[in-house]
Amino acid sequence: MKIHHIQSTNSVLNNFIAELRDITIQIDSMRFRRNIERIGEILSYEMSKTFDYKAKEVVTPLGKKDSFISEQPVICSILRAGLPLHQGLLNYFDRAENAFISAYRHHPKNDTEFEIITEYVATPNLQDKTLILADPMLATGRSLVSVYEILKQYGAPKNIHIASVIAAQEGIDYIAEKFPENTHLWIAAIDEKLTEKGYIVPGLGDAGDLAYGSKLEVK
Repeated sequence: MKIHHIQSTNSVLNNFIAELRDITIQIDSMRFRRNIERIGEILSYEMSKTFDYKAKEVVTPLGKKDSFISEQPVICSILRAGLPLHQGLLNYFDRAENAFISAYRHHPKNDTEFEIITEYVATPNLQDKTLILADPMLATGRSLVSVYEILKQYGAPKNIHIASVIAAQEGIDYIAEKFPENTHLWIAAIDEKLTEKGYIVPGLGDAGDLAYGSKLEVK
């Protein structure tokens, strides 16, 4: 797996990540969503540099000019935290096909052990297409792997890109073992470690709750 760590080079991205982490700014859920969306736009631009392009003649008011355009991908978001990131990707890949899948952690014993539950899938055919998986927090990596295993039944993508905002190195190592070798990971920031319950440290908290409000826990 090829890893693209965007924050390894200083840019305006640092400002957006700092605001996402700041507990005094997190209370503004609209700002939180918008920052994730803007990070999605940055990841989209960087990702687009690796896509295949073809020439297309464009007629202007004064003549003709060859422009180069890429095929549009399929963007698949993991509900619900992936929605702001999905919008950021869609702002740049505006003709993309879209897929959505639910995946969440279930702690049957209310301890550190959990399983990934998936209950909803809506996707186009993925055969020979470019697939972008959008999940803002790459913690253990188990949700992404579970989602990928389910999506396999809808066709084999020719290229896979994973877009995330913050990841733990442990999660990166895990998905590197499970995804095809030619997968690209586009990650804004890489954090130090996971807690015993599998949450990123220092991270930013629960991205889904910060974006859309708290939820009832599944028993």
